[in-house]
Amino acid sequence: MIIENIKSPTDVKKLSLEEMKKVATEIRTLLIRKLSNHGGHCGPNLGMVEATIAMHYVFDSPKDKIVFDVSHQSYPHKMLTGRIDAFISPNHYDDVSGYSEPSESDHDHFIIGHTSTSVSLAAGLAKGRDLKGEQANIIAVIGDGSLSGGEALEGLNWAAELGTNFIIVVNDNQMSIAENHGGLYENLNQLRATNGTCNNNIFRTMGLDYVYVDKGNDIEALIETFKKVKDINHPIVVHINTLKGKGYAPAEKDKERWHWSSPFDITSGELLECSTDETYEELTTNHLLKLMKQDQTICAITAGTPGLWQWTPERRKEAGTQFVDVGIAEEHAVALASGIAKAGGKPIFGVCSSFIQRAYDQLSQDLAINNNPATILVLWGSLSTMTDVTHLCHFDIPLISNIPNIIYLAPTNKEEYLAMLDWSINYKQHPVVIRVPVGPITTATKPVPTDYSQLNKYEVVEQGKDVAIIALGNLFQLGKQVHNLLKDQGINATLINPRYITGIDKQLLDTLCLDHKLVVTLEDGVLDGGFGEKIARYYGTKNMKTLCYGAEKQFVDRYKPKDFLAANRLIDTMIAEDIAKQIN
Repeated sequence: MIIENIKSPTDVKKLSLEEMKKVATEIRTLLIRKLSNHGGHCGPNLGMVEATIAMHYVFDSPKDKIVFDVSHQSYPHKMLTGRIDAFISPNHYDDVSGYSEPSESDHDHFIIGHTSTSVSLAAGLAKGRDLKGEQANIIAVIGDGSLSGGEALEGLNWAAELGTNFIIVVNDNQMSIAENHGGLYENLNQLRATNGTCNNNIFRTMGLDYVYVDKGNDIEALIETFKKVKDINHPIVVHINTLKGKGYAPAEKDKERWHWSSPFDITSGELLECSTDETYEELTTNHLLKLMKQDQTICAITAGTPGLWQWTPERRKEAGTQFVDVGIAEEHAVALASGIAKAGGKPIFGVCSSFIQRAYDQLSQDLAINNNPATILVLWGSLSTMTDVTHLCHFDIPLISNIPNIIYLAPTNKEEYLAMLDWSINYKQHPVVIRVPVGPITTATKPVPTDYSQLNKYEVVEQGKDVAIIALGNLFQLGKQVHNLLKDQGINATLINPRYITGIDKQLLDTLCLDHKLVVTLEDGVLDGGFGEKIARYYGTKNMKTLCYGAEKQFVDRYKPKDFLAANRLIDTMIAEDIAKQIN
């Protein structure tokens, strides 16, 4: 293969056009092979092969700096910049991350995993270049789906003010993760339909020069255009029309399904491991569909990630106008939910723990200060879900639970979760956030409350003495395991389901002081600013020892959850051992 001999972009520049076309085919073959075994982002990378080859043929990376938005389309770039072994040899598949990573190569400039960032980051590189009086091309690559993000529009709005070299490559494959939503996409449609000539042009409106490439998967056409804009003395948008999933028929046919995939059979496209067990996400969606039929004011909201909580195209159709996809725009989603609630509607915004970070200001300002009764479902909030450093789901508890007026709930089983969800939809006093359970569905062993209006009242599940285990949400099952291990040692511990993340049950905590020596907290997130610290702080002036279990505050990348939990002593035997040492 030609690709095996490409160690840097210098080698790309030596290739003929026909050789580059062969390299494109080789890249796709290797991508499909690796992804079928390893999983990863399929559609975005398959669609960007030719553009990546053309950029490295024309520009001089790393002097010329290419910044990839969200990094979903950075695999071909990695293959052309000295990291080909990670795509050829299964033994080296994990040598590179799924995202842009400067520690891997001088050709990567930022660790990027969240969307809509490249224009602003690259604009900063361009401004820094100008301040130092240097010369280089700065290229921001951004997909059409990412354009709906506020940061992307902010970056585009400012970019023209640079007045110097700045090239923005808009990879338009007519898709976000699912279909695009928002008025700007009608303009992209117009631009594609008129070969970039229509008068209505959002990029020109923002003061940017503009060029359109209809054949965005044609290396020759791309090279010709990139040569024209290389060393340009002002900001310009290069709008390229590409095919998401190009070169793999299943990915071309079902672009939403193939945005990202776990390992699959290449021939059939079928997943190698596909559980038929019901998930909490599917449970949520089916439950909301039933409620929607009874109450037309209920509205489910997603920010470009309907698949995250199993809003399939069929379910979205069934929900009709009661389902809203705002595109990649978590900030807008939170503010929209606040507005719907203010108007008397019943909004439910479902969002990944890692992505709710993007909307802190809206949670605080637009929602909490106004005290509008919207429901937000935080999905995948856990130390054991996503493990890439850009997608960690460790920080939602400190982020959300310390905002006044918000009630943050942590259900421990199916029945408790659905009861909390039903209650939150009709509760009018405060906004409610629910940390949706992760992992296999567990069921309640006794009836659960249906009213959570008496705030911060914990549930004593097992009454004991000497030691109390307060096990929050996802870690309640771990708390039960620890309780049973202690019981085997003759230690009859109290087991508590706190249910509320945002407040403490002072009455219960005071009661524990009567016949308990130690209180242990378990939470599925970072300790700093978290749930356990609230308990420990309350006991600070009292004669009560506390042990808080959670994760150390740090950025970790591509870790094995089992090892990570063990490193933080979040293992039942370890916790039981620590407790026994404290009370014996």
